[in-house]
Amino acid sequence: MPGSIDPSDDDVVTRRTLDTSRDAPAIGLVEIVADVDGTDAMELAPIYDRTDDLVADLFESPPEADADAKLEFSYQGYRITVRQDGTVVIRDSSE
Repeated sequence: MPGSIDPSDDDVVTRRTLDTSRDAPAIGLVEIVADVDGTDAMELAPIYDRTDDLVADLFESPPEADADAKLEFSYQGYRITVRQDGTVVIRDSSE
């Protein structure tokens, strides 16, 4: 199903699967962005300023699977989509 996320994959930087079982899945997002940027995760801006507790809520209190819920936001120059199945798509937001 990851192919159905994007109308066009031209601007996709990476597509990953987030570990939704960890205590703070948003930290996993920061680690993915840091990996894409080739930087240390501690050098990036706090993600909670962008997502508050929305990422954790998506996995701790998920809607029914057929809702196919997703969260989309901007962070560190990327447009990030997180689906309730743990799929993360990072796009270059400058395009």
